[in-house]
Amino acid sequence: MIGLLRRWIVPSACLICAGDAEPGTVCAGCRASLPWNPIACPVCALPLRSEIAHVCARCAAEPPAFDSTLAAFRYEAPIRQAIAGLKYRAQFRQSRWLGAELAQLAARRLSPLPELLIPVPLHASRLRSRGYNQALELARGIARQLAIDLDWRCATRLRATADQIGQDAKARRKEVRGAFAVGPTVAGRHVALVDDVMTTGSTVDDLARAARAAGALRIEVWVAARVP
Repeated sequence: MIGLLRRWIVPSACLICAGDAEPGTVCAGCRASLPWNPIACPVCALPLRSEIAHVCARCAAEPPAFDSTLAAFRYEAPIRQAIAGLKYRAQFRQSRWLGAELAQLAARRLSPLPELLIPVPLHASRLRSRGYNQALELARGIARQLAIDLDWRCATRLRATADQIGQDAKARRKEVRGAFAVGPTVAGRHVALVDDVMTTGSTVDDLARAARAAGALRIEVWVAARVP
């Protein structure tokens, strides 16, 4: 409880342990122990046990509508708790920190950066009840840090979908099928879809299909964390 209070009262407190850290970040000790996702499928970012990244069996058998995925972390403690704080308790310091880590990861790679960032949209009813879109909050910081255009209006969630927690991959695909529409601003462009967590990839796959239908040339997925 004391650590939690210190995070709110002292801006320089580590977002994880409440120790000394630069404002809005985590201390060196906590950062070293984070569940990074360095070896993963280049298509869907599924963490791999191999020491060499390769396309996973699922992506080889059924390639998704997107071309690649960048995930900074595995969805494990304390990242799980940080994302929950952003998603359900409006802890926007978490979005700035997670976005900064994802942006740094993207900046270090050799391939070209996307021209446009598109946060995965919430349905209007969920946006009203929550008051904000956690994917948009994450994307704002990434866009600023990498100087990439951000368009949160071009993608729309056409219908409300049930909470997918506990659903298997087949049920998730069925639930989100045809749930998105994407406007013509993506035509001929290299885009990245931004979200907080990727579980089976069903949501971003359906959004990527809509973006592909609207003319997007290359589609990446950028997420803070990937469920193993």
